Amino acid sequence: MLPTLRQLQYLKLLADHGSFSRAAEAAHVTQPTLSAGIAELERIIGAPVVDRARSGVILTAAGEEATRRARDLLAGAEDLVQASQSAGQPLSGRFRLGVIPTIAPFLLPKALPVMRARFPKLRLFLREDLTSRLITALRSGALDAALMALPYDMTGLEWAHVVDDELLAAVPTGHAMASQINIRPESLDGDELILLEDGHCLRDHVLAACGLTPHRNGQEEAFAATSLPTLVQMVGSGLGVSFVPAMAVEAGLTGQAPVTVRPLDADHPSREVVVAWRAGSSRARDGRLLAETLQAG
Repeated sequence: MLPTLRQLQYLKLLADHGSFSRAAEAAHVTQPTLSAGIAELERIIGAPVVDRARSGVILTAAGEEATRRARDLLAGAEDLVQASQSAGQPLSGRFRLGVIPTIAPFLLPKALPVMRARFPKLRLFLREDLTSRLITALRSGALDAALMALPYDMTGLEWAHVVDDELLAAVPTGHAMASQINIRPESLDGDELILLEDGHCLRDHVLAACGLTPHRNGQEEAFAATSLPTLVQMVGSGLGVSFVPAMAVEAGLTGQAPVTVRPLDADHPSREVVVAWRAGSSRARDGRLLAETLQAG
């Protein structure tokens, strides 16, 4: 006898919510029904999957392994349904797209009207989050695709190129380097360097492309920004210098602050924007089509 997809869904929800009552609510069933499903699952696999504690439920070793496999099986089942529903109709029905914060406000405003006009049957659900969490969601099947930037560890994923996004130096207007045609990254070494907080992949892209280190001379950074708009305002206030992606500048990000941007005199100072999806996903064709649409837009 094999576990049912419903029982595996109960286990996944129990792992996600850490509580029988919250998992039952998410599954739209009563708590006794969910508990019975978990008990039957334990009987089938021959081992307990959860320990019940005052603080909630804790997965056993067998439960963690079962949950990992359940996520893969459920993602595959959902792919099967989506593939059947969208057969012959590219980019139609529900499509869950993740986007990183350093791309979403600059690329999507132009792209979304084009997508709506070209694919009227598409029901797009957007989730903005950091790269690491979007990749976790892709691998678990919680997202169909993600709009993100490379380089990054893409193990278990496939992707299609959208655009190479140039990185530019940003200095306060009136800064000595504002009059230069282009700026060498190392020439900013004497200024306070403002970067995005840890977790933003753009921070790593800047450091890698410009050959810089986050903590120069053993000193901790005095300033770290939570978003690109905040970063630009900090530069405009004279707190330091930084780097911004060209797509953000083209979208007007630096127009509301006394900031001057200049090209970098460095080898390949850019990041690659891509659409990524889980390897083997039935939405691979949609992911490639989405990348082509964004390129054309």
